[in-house]
Amino acid sequence: MTNQNQYTVGKEPFYQAQGDEVLLYEAAYAARLPVMVKGPTGCGKSRFVEYMAWKLGKPLITVACNEDMTASDLVGRYLLDANGTRWLDGPLTTAARIGAICYLDEIVEARQDTTVVIHPLTDHRRTLPLDKKGELIEAHPDFQLVISYNPGYQSLMKDLKQSTKQRFAAFEFDYPAPAIEADILSKEAGIERALAEKLVQIGQAARNLKGHGLDEGISTRLLVYAATLIKRGVESQAACRMALVRPITDDADIRDTLDHAIAATFG
Repeated sequence: MTNQNQYTVGKEPFYQAQGDEVLLYEAAYAARLPVMVKGPTGCGKSRFVEYMAWKLGKPLITVACNEDMTASDLVGRYLLDANGTRWLDGPLTTAARIGAICYLDEIVEARQDTTVVIHPLTDHRRTLPLDKKGELIEAHPDFQLVISYNPGYQSLMKDLKQSTKQRFAAFEFDYPAPAIEADILSKEAGIERALAEKLVQIGQAARNLKGHGLDEGISTRLLVYAATLIKRGVESQAACRMALVRPITDDADIRDTLDHAIAATFG
């Protein structure tokens, strides 16, 4: 089954804009265009979608996609109970019925024969056929579909078909510029600006190693983890080794290089 979470309008999620993405998303939502959000892991894609749902005052249903997810996991299935069988809507169907934003996170992790079920919702039809139930759902006027994925993990076996890609308007995210990233760490973890700038320096050093021993650089998310540990009293270098280095590599040489960068920054 899918990992489904539903959010309603509540406390504002923290999001630091990097450009005009907020205005552009508002325009896409006004036209009810389906949206694709691309970028490396931990760069703020999901937080951006959560923030926009809050800003627009719309419920958000998030699905963490995986290779075992079936079309039934998305649209629904019949279940047995004491009275016989009953239909249970999946998260995509629920969102289409109530007018929520449905966010399919890391869409390329799902099988291609599963993702084709979204096609009728992403063009002029805005419908979702429930073949097993014999029902055709017309999407609520407020419904919008959003997908995300990390292009760095693409392969011939894990990529979106052009027939899927060309149904979406797209945003391309990257790690924030150093000044913006330091602002994010300061606000998210409640640390001083000087400390945030040091953590960003370490993140930049690791990202320079991408393709030279590292598959992926240190994400903004991991920098927030390190900042949070330091805020809670963990020694700075120990927090950085724990949150920034050990999760991303098992290579002794790369680990030592990053440990030296940490020591030089906080020494």
